Amino acid sequence: MANHGIGEGVEEALQKIKDVDKSGYELNSVLSLTDNLEVNHKPGPLSGVPILIKDNIEAIGLPATAGSLALSGRTVERDSTIAKRLRDAGATIIGSTNLSEWANIRSQKSTSGWSAVGGLTANPWKHERSAGGSSSGSGAAVAANIVSMAVGSETDGSIICPASLNGCVGIKPTVGSIPRDAMVPISASQDTPGPMTQTVVQSALLLDVLTNRNEYVKSAGENFSLKFGFVTDWITQDDGTNELLTDLVSKLSKANISISELSLPEPSEKDGEDEFKVLLHELNDDLANYLKNRPGLGVRNLAEVVEFNLKNKDSEMRYFAQEYFDQALELGGRNSSYQKLRQSNLDWAQNKVLNPAFENFDILLGATYSPAWVSNLGGGDDYSSASWISMAPAIAGTPIGCLPMGIVDGLPVGVGVVSRSNQENLLINAMSTIERVLGLGILQPLFAKN
Repeated sequence: MANHGIGEGVEEALQKIKDVDKSGYELNSVLSLTDNLEVNHKPGPLSGVPILIKDNIEAIGLPATAGSLALSGRTVERDSTIAKRLRDAGATIIGSTNLSEWANIRSQKSTSGWSAVGGLTANPWKHERSAGGSSSGSGAAVAANIVSMAVGSETDGSIICPASLNGCVGIKPTVGSIPRDAMVPISASQDTPGPMTQTVVQSALLLDVLTNRNEYVKSAGENFSLKFGFVTDWITQDDGTNELLTDLVSKLSKANISISELSLPEPSEKDGEDEFKVLLHELNDDLANYLKNRPGLGVRNLAEVVEFNLKNKDSEMRYFAQEYFDQALELGGRNSSYQKLRQSNLDWAQNKVLNPAFENFDILLGATYSPAWVSNLGGGDDYSSASWISMAPAIAGTPIGCLPMGIVDGLPVGVGVVSRSNQENLLINAMSTIERVLGLGILQPLFAKN
């Protein structure tokens, strides 16, 4: 994939981190550089490629803090399967990316891209704007051309949001298709790592490596004659974004691609509350299981994380509290209340949204997010104008991708693409088709300070 000699791409990336990320524009996308970094000379599909991984994934030489001081200094003694597969493919893991602390599950006022360990990640297009979350640093670093590939993770929107706001490609694959060992969890039913890259074929290649398959790059160039469904309910509150989506649908139709409109039932307030409570129930069990099995001394469950934050208020709770953690402790783990909520949630996502839609279509598409909002430390994020495209795929654990659709008011916006479970080959083919029809190339950020 890279045109660089072995090691040259790594040196370039490290220089960009120094010049753009840590000084100059002060993007602040990289939380930590790998200790005792050595260039990986192993031959493979990612030979010579520098990679950044989200700092909730364990790799030897990186802190894997999930942005929290509660995990800072707790030595990482193992490589996750993700890290092993990257290294086996020849990639050099040069560092970890900043993220929304605890992947945005701590507080309603959590600000995307901020963590107590890494500070606030900026948007490479306009410094004051949000980089989205929770895979903020991965999206910003790729969009800023620090690296061409990074690994993010998603529970609901955490790859798709920063891909859209920063102007890069992101794929949240089928939950369970990539091993999640040694990854700080929220929810076993919804968490998954995934690629964030500059092009669709790069995402396909990275997904091949992360899933240990060899099929997705090939899928990008296949001719599957897909039937696209444009979900008219998956729009934003931003006219410019919606106009780009309408233009894309027209361009696909003119390119003799089968595309028709359909409408799907929007989630009720209860559907959203059910999903959120499911995540909190699972957080109790899954975080405790992870922490007790992570080597080293430190917090062992959510209650101890809450206690740590209270003892370190000045640094950890400078901008927002931890009311979601408190609520999770009140709800408990996977009890009878959880089972009812999960079943109701799955019924909505599968039986009322996705299954009916896929009766007539192979691929669903819609808008994702409006242009990036101004980061507001202590004020939370402004998702008010976003679509709900990621919600049903998140609950059902099915794939969703995002790629740049164009520029609105000097900021990128993305189109979302959804497929059935375990049909990433069709998802990637559809994304490749859209990329070709739009012909945008790799978007170049403005690096505007104001």
